[in-house]
Amino acid sequence: MLKVLIIDDEEPSREAIRILGDWQGLGIDEVFEAGNGKEGLALLEQRRPDIVLVDMKMPEMDGLEFLKHVEREYPNLFTIVISGYNDFEYTRQAIRSRVVDYLLKPLNRQDLNQALRNAVEVLEARKQTESEFIDRNITLNMSVPKLKENIYLSIIERNVKVNNNEAYLRLIGADDPDKRYCATAVRILNMESVAETRFKQETDLLRFAVTNVINDFADEGFQSFGFANPKREREIIVVHSLSNEVMGDVSFRSNHFMKKIVSALGELFGIVVAAGIGMPIREISRLSDSYESAAKAAESIDLLKLPGDRGIVSDVSNEGPKENVSLLSRFSQLRTAIDAGNLNQVRGVVQDYAKMLRTLPLLRLKDADRVLKELVRQLDELLLENGGTPEPHVTEGSLKELGIVADYAGAEQFEALLVRIAEVYFHRIRSSAAADKSFAISEIKEFIDQNYFEDIKVSMFTEKYFLSREYLMKLFKQQYGFGIHEYVQKIRMDKAKELLSHSELKIQEISEMLGYKDKNYFSKAFRNYFSLSPTEYRMKQSDG
Repeated sequence: MLKVLIIDDEEPSREAIRILGDWQGLGIDEVFEAGNGKEGLALLEQRRPDIVLVDMKMPEMDGLEFLKHVEREYPNLFTIVISGYNDFEYTRQAIRSRVVDYLLKPLNRQDLNQALRNAVEVLEARKQTESEFIDRNITLNMSVPKLKENIYLSIIERNVKVNNNEAYLRLIGADDPDKRYCATAVRILNMESVAETRFKQETDLLRFAVTNVINDFADEGFQSFGFANPKREREIIVVHSLSNEVMGDVSFRSNHFMKKIVSALGELFGIVVAAGIGMPIREISRLSDSYESAAKAAESIDLLKLPGDRGIVSDVSNEGPKENVSLLSRFSQLRTAIDAGNLNQVRGVVQDYAKMLRTLPLLRLKDADRVLKELVRQLDELLLENGGTPEPHVTEGSLKELGIVADYAGAEQFEALLVRIAEVYFHRIRSSAAADKSFAISEIKEFIDQNYFEDIKVSMFTEKYFLSREYLMKLFKQQYGFGIHEYVQKIRMDKAKELLSHSELKIQEISEMLGYKDKNYFSKAFRNYFSLSPTEYRMKQSDG
């Protein structure tokens, strides 16, 4: 018999699931409940359910954070997402590779039970097909897509030999000696901006969406399997396979397939990619060679020929320009402009350099990446000289911490990114060098105390004081024992209790006074904080 866990902060929703579920018919004899992600994790450890139904929008720990824990700690667990938030286009497709299904509230009995039935059927099939050949660090309890992903990555990284292992070959469909293969490296050029506008800043969902589009497209006799590269944030690896064809055809079909994918990603999500097609191979054991040539082809795409709003597919590894694309020769000018406090001159130096790059016969994405890292590294050193705190290492993530979107899909966007980096560092360096750079963490507390009803974001303070998000939040918690967001919540809840003592004020009015646009969300937040609703609190006070 099977066990199910329902995680939802709304008791009526949990009750509805209990009523609608065909538990007996599905062979489920135990159903547990949790009010948030943290409680859910505790019950996972205690009860070890087979299936979890989880709401996406919850206090304490939301559904996305919960799913990350599950993927890391419970890879054999089947999850069904249930949410009232349907503003993600294609969210169902985007997360299907990680969960059984995605259902929208209000729940439909048929959809709920079909999703449960899918999970039960896979669980039963899994028990029937368990065998001893799944070894090393790849567990049987993972889903088939995850297994394939791990095997492909192991081959690409040359960590496993599969030629003599029939189990591995069968799992990835490589046991047919007539098959031919090819790898593609897909770089998402505008990942951060699309994640912001279409996926609520959830880059994981964006990557899931891309891989599902790739995996859903199919040609006769031609298969493609895509998965995110864990070592390159913006890259999706695609493995193509073709049966009963000559070697040349797999390259042609891969190129044709990726052009369709590039077009579809643009139409569906506005995603712009640079895709490099690798060399064709006869044996899956040489997948690493095909991937390496694919990565080189992607890195060799000419930035000067990218239109900025459309993707591109290439199977050519271009030679780098003979001209020196290094920014080091211009850095002395940049330093002088920064030391002089002349922001316009800083912009001018960078823009002149970018114009010079446009005159080159070729500017590979690889060269542009190097220029970008070089600029940040030099500016970090200058910041350190002026008493500032540089980023620990140059990554796309570090640029995010600075409030910089690291996207570029064309020469104009690349120039704008270089200018933006120079501007941000100009302010950071000038702030660090200033004699009156004193900073008191109490200023943030005072601002929150006086403006708790506003939409307060940590970025407001990082931009004002030119401090990293991590440092600022750590400093605030050391001083006051709360994180910034936690302190905002505390002030709002303390003020809520005060306002509720005024019986003439309606709950809706109090909600608006505290900065909550939705009365229900305020009530939910209050209940989670004090374990009773605003109305119950008011009645308790009047009784007292």
